[in-house]
Order: sequence, then structure tokens, then C-alpha cells
Amino acid sequence: MERRNRPLEDVGKMITPSFWQHKRVLLTGHTGFKGSWLSILLSSMGAEVTGFALAPQSSPSMFEICGLDKVIRSRFGDIRDRGSLMQAMREAQPQIVIHMAAQALVRESYVLPAETYEINVMGTVHLMEAVRQLQRAGTPIRAVLNVTSDKVYDNKEWVWAYRETERLGGFDPYASSKACSELVTDAYRNSFFPPDKYGEHGVAVATARAGNVIGGGDWSRDRLIPDLIRAVLNNEKIRLRYPRATRPWQHVLDPLNGYLQLAEKLASCGVKYASAWNFGANPLDTPTVEQMAQDLSARFGKTDVYEVDNSVQPHEHHFLALDSSKANHLLGWQPTWDVRTALDKIVDWVQAYRSGCDMMEFSLRQVHQHLRDSS
Repeated sequence: MERRNRPLEDVGKMITPSFWQHKRVLLTGHTGFKGSWLSILLSSMGAEVTGFALAPQSSPSMFEICGLDKVIRSRFGDIRDRGSLMQAMREAQPQIVIHMAAQALVRESYVLPAETYEINVMGTVHLMEAVRQLQRAGTPIRAVLNVTSDKVYDNKEWVWAYRETERLGGFDPYASSKACSELVTDAYRNSFFPPDKYGEHGVAVATARAGNVIGGGDWSRDRLIPDLIRAVLNNEKIRLRYPRATRPWQHVLDPLNGYLQLAEKLASCGVKYASAWNFGANPLDTPTVEQMAQDLSARFGKTDVYEVDNSVQPHEHHFLALDSSKANHLLGWQPTWDVRTALDKIVDWVQAYRSGCDMMEFSLRQVHQHLRDSS
């Protein structure tokens, strides 16, 4: 594969770049927004990444803009196709599996509920079943990380943040399907990879939950930041459906660093880390939807890019925060960039894209900066 990235050094306390050198990683969902950033991060550390996902679902897409098909081994396929996934994993012979393929939009889950469950629940079943069968056949899988969502919790809209031991739930099909994905993972861990028999099977399984992840390169529909950027670039106006709702906004590199630090521990230490983990934003750093719209548009010198939509909307909770004390105390992880810095980085990324910059190189610079800031 093409290697035009500068190697990262072991300068941060969040991840250990040298650990990932030559590690074989199977990443589902690699063509999405988060998956593209994770592909860049992993490849920059010398990991041998095999991606399995549908072709990019947005145009433009970060995957294509950054030329990631030249950097990692990319295989297009549907997570619902168990045979295709199994073949991709058999060819990759991964040591670490990170599962990010999903139907990730709340509003889309109201339109396509059955498809949402098929992808998010049965996709997880297919992934875990492939791990089970390949591990029994001798594939040296050491760590499996299923990335779900902060919306897995039975949200009572409490003023305090949710811990990993809180009850799972889900009002809408998306949230419910992600909670089901957690239960599937837990069942496979208990049944086939129990921590008390780690010495026999050698596979550590965990789940990771993050909040509203933002960053450059997200072109998804029905997400606030991408919709705002399109409005700014096209001199349009968007409608804010939940202007007073707060969200745990966080730059994409913050949870991704947490995922990789957790995966390192799963592969190296196993039992102690085989559980659920929160990687959330600072609970005090949660502006409303309207405040985010104002702050981002102001950075582009715009003042009239949104209006409040007062029509009846599908249900969404107005408040949710994650307690990341576990990750902080046991992994040393904490958010690096606050929401204002995250918005600055997004604007920088968009301006670089508009100027015709090499976006792989530009994204790598942001990766390096984030690692330095976390040290």
C-alpha cells in the first residue's frame, strides 16, 4: 500500500504509536466519517489496516478526498452479508478487530427501522460470529472493540452523566438497535470469550460509547455541523429542529484516541479491560444546538444561515452526558480539545479543502497536533 505519511512518535499519553506498528487491524465502517479518520490515524502509526464497509455514502466523502483506498486495504461489502464479511476477515487475519459499521442516523432509523436493526444488530452478530469461528480456526485475534453510541442508555434526562453500569434502553430504532448491539456483544463475551477463561481463548472483547462526534470531513445528511457547512458554502439556510437541546459535542480525534488506547490494553492485558467504556465530552462543555450554529457560522463570517423549525419532529432527547471517570482513571484518557477548539479545527479543515490542499496531508497534521496537545 502507498505510505506517504510521517510516522508518529510515542509522545502522547493517550495512545502508543509504536504498539500499532505492523499490527493487523480489521476495521468495519472504514468509509464513513469516523472510520476514515481512524484509518488515517492507524495507517500513520504503521498498522496494516483492512477495511470492510459499503462504498462511501456521501458525496463528497472524506474517504475519497483523502485517497484512503491507496493507503489501506479496502474491501467494499455489506455487514449484513455474513459470508462476505467472513471472507474479508479470513484474508486479513486480524490481531485486532474494531467494529464501526452502522446505520448511524436517528432520523433515518424512523424511515428505515427494519434496515437499522438489520445493520446494527445482525451486523454485530455477524461480526462476533466471524470472530468466534476464526479464533477457533487459529486466527490470532487478541482484541475486539465494538463502537456503539451514547444513546444506548435508558435516557431519563437526568442532570448527571451516565456511567457504564446504567441501564441500557433506546426510545427510537437507532438507540434501541445500538443498545441491542451492546447486549449481543455482552452475550458473545460471556458465552465464548469469558474473562475468567481468558487464558484458554485469549480474546478480550469490549464496547465503547461516545457522544456527538464532529470534525472536518463529515458530509452526512441530517447532522448539524455538515448541514451548517453546506449552508455556508452554498449560501443556503437550514432549519434547526431542536435549538435548545444540548449535546455532548467532541472532536472526532478525542474518542478515536480513546478507542485505540483501549484496544491496546485489550490486546496487551485482556481481562481487566473487557467491558463497556464511555469516552464522552466534558459535561460542562455542552452548548445548545443553536449556540453551536451561531458559533460555527460566525467563524465563517455568516450571520443568517439557520432558522428555527417549530413543526412537530420525531422524538429526540434534549439532554445526555457521559461519565468518563472509568476511562480517565484506568486508561488516563480525557478529552483534549474543547468544543471551541473543535470548531476551529473544522473551519481550518473546510478552508483547506476549499483551497485545494492535499487533504490527506492536512488531516495528518491535525492528527499530529492532537497527539502533541494530549501529551
